[in-house]
Amino acid sequence: MMGAPNGEELCFPELNNSCRKPLQHHAENTLLYILLSCISLLTVIFNLLVIISVSHFRQLHTPTNLFLLSLAVSDFLVGLLLMPIRIIQTGGCWVLGDFMCGMLTYTSFIITSASVGNIVLISVDRYVAICDPLSYPIKVTPRRVQVSIILCWGSSMFYNGLMVKESIKYPDKYNSCYGECVFFIDLLPGTFDVMLTFIGPITVIIVLYMRVFVVAVSQARAMRSQTAACNQQGSTAKKSERKAATALGVVVIVFLSCFCPYFCYSLIGENIETDAETYFGIWLLYINSCINPIIYALFYPWFRKSVKLILTLQILKPNTRDSNPLDRNI
Repeated sequence: MMGAPNGEELCFPELNNSCRKPLQHHAENTLLYILLSCISLLTVIFNLLVIISVSHFRQLHTPTNLFLLSLAVSDFLVGLLLMPIRIIQTGGCWVLGDFMCGMLTYTSFIITSASVGNIVLISVDRYVAICDPLSYPIKVTPRRVQVSIILCWGSSMFYNGLMVKESIKYPDKYNSCYGECVFFIDLLPGTFDVMLTFIGPITVIIVLYMRVFVVAVSQARAMRSQTAACNQQGSTAKKSERKAATALGVVVIVFLSCFCPYFCYSLIGENIETDAETYFGIWLLYINSCINPIIYALFYPWFRKSVKLILTLQILKPNTRDSNPLDRNI
């Protein structure tokens, strides 16, 4: 069988059960491939800069930055693994086989859940830093941060392994023809999954940041009323914490804007792999991974200076690991 009715082409002409290729406009597809490839490349580069910055400079090994490092790893994997595969799938045919279809579903679920978990951890970190600053060094230690990050990724792997075990075992279960990669969640388990992995965490994030906002406003008013020199150092520290909370608040807002369309559509229980609107939602979710490092560059001087040191290869100099990236002498 070498053709299809109405002049349509097949994904695999040598197979009788091959899917048909959707009607395509080659010029538009070429532009789309170029655009998505550029987004994927920028996502990898930007997040790799964050990973190198926080990993290389010991002065940046703060609890907050370790959470940012974990988030950057998940964003880096989106650009390195998920985006390129989705670009291949843009042509309308799945050419990587059934096994890779199941693994794509599992991997994408792990990374997405880990990203949500990292945002929750960042929100908790900012909540403690702003609302209980005296206890922050005691409650948020590097050891606890590392354990929290490991638990975040480990629980994501375990939970999503249970969710998609049927797709991994029978990756072609919902495929109607060869050349599809379809994953379907029934309404009841889909609703439970969205509640557990999105609605619940987002509720926690919003509540914590509302509390942070209220406390930050009250602290700003208190700072304006302080004139004694003895209070200047403590005020500066509070100002720094609030600035970090603002930056991460922007990260949370962008995160919600990018993730909500995908999860809201998934709540309906539709086919989340072939529907055009949901495919757009998936890419909007992925683009969030490219935006986060841009936010860091806008709000964090240490990131801008670190990027400069990386691009000029100054990090290769001896003993730069113990340097402060904001030190003008390096």
